[in-house]
Amino acid sequence: MPMPKRSFVYPAQTDTQSTGGLEVDVLSSSGNRPISGATIDIAYKGDPEHILEEITTNESGRSDLIQLPAPALDLSLEPSAEQPYSEYNITVKAPGYEPVIISGAEILPTVNAIQNITLDPLPSSGEGTAESFVIPDHTLYGDYPPKIIEDEIKPTTESGEIVLNRVVIPEFIVVHNGPPSDTSAQNYYVPYRDYIKNVASSEIYATWPQSTIFANVLAIQSFTLNRVYTEWYRNRGYPFTITSSTAYDHKWIPERNIFDTINSAVDSIFTNFLSRPNIRQPILTQYCDGQRVTCPGLMTQWGSKDLGDQGYSASEILKYFYGDTIYINETTQVSGVPSSFPGYALTIGSSGAPVRQLQEQLNAIADVYYSIPNVAVDGIYGSGTAAAVKAFQEQFRLPANGITDFPTWYKISSIYVAVTRIAEYS
Repeated sequence: MPMPKRSFVYPAQTDTQSTGGLEVDVLSSSGNRPISGATIDIAYKGDPEHILEEITTNESGRSDLIQLPAPALDLSLEPSAEQPYSEYNITVKAPGYEPVIISGAEILPTVNAIQNITLDPLPSSGEGTAESFVIPDHTLYGDYPPKIIEDEIKPTTESGEIVLNRVVIPEFIVVHNGPPSDTSAQNYYVPYRDYIKNVASSEIYATWPQSTIFANVLAIQSFTLNRVYTEWYRNRGYPFTITSSTAYDHKWIPERNIFDTINSAVDSIFTNFLSRPNIRQPILTQYCDGQRVTCPGLMTQWGSKDLGDQGYSASEILKYFYGDTIYINETTQVSGVPSSFPGYALTIGSSGAPVRQLQEQLNAIADVYYSIPNVAVDGIYGSGTAAAVKAFQEQFRLPANGITDFPTWYKISSIYVAVTRIAEYS
């Protein structure tokens, strides 16, 4: 019989109180432009009328990082009946836009939560209503249906089967927000990386060791790419890529916050997936929590955390659970970007077509994000280009070193596409 769950009780904040960070980014749904001067009210979920903090966004649509009370760190590092995160309501308002209310944003200690909010312009009548989103329990704390175990490699010889001939990182994932048979559930078009960050933030704790986070992100990516590669649901007549049901796929939650440790992990490895020798399709890497649900032969989330504590690398964790034949693979096929990463970091002294493309994209982004300076488009990576890259990295939570590495290249590409609505599919 499971232990009764205990929600986090908000104490009076003291100097020794555990805290977690929160930043809020606010964009307009019209053109993906940042909204400056948006007002953000933050309250405890259990006391929504008592506003704890009121902050505003800067010219880049971002709030300051604030610290909020959170439970003790130990609660997210061991299975516990106590809720290891605190929950807050976030209300965002801006002149000319419909308000958005997030109920139940999660704050974990020692890490920073990132809440992305998109506001719709007011209708021509000038009257709008607030859109509300309720965030359910984290999957390691709440009660959800266990995964129905499937074969990790899907047959691809059935008559009429549609299967891609190569692994491609899709621009969007179409997520059915419910089990496959629920025809009333809404379908959402979600950028691939945003989908992975959302799922990982919903299924593991961002306070876990880095190698554990990487191992779980790789498993989530490989599972998702298997659904994409085999057209698993579309071949069965469904108009979506994947579901948000834990019985069939992974938990995805509309408008939930993500965490900085997971955000950076996904940006670093989003083109990776898991393979076995002589198998073309990404492996359907399933897992369970290992506490309330057991799954022999598959990875357990708490087990992966324990191995991370012992110093295992992400690859070693995956081999421990899935066997020595599993290995990390990579694709260079990324949809929805002007061109793929050139294969080497761009830095001062670099030159050529990739640098010129980078400079053109930075200038388009600088027209929207004013903290990023414009640069000369000359194909030479000089101090001005490095300064613009560094400003971009600071704006989008990347290590600010002025070097265009793999995560920076693809982040610049994705923001460029978002602000220009131009995408040349590879």
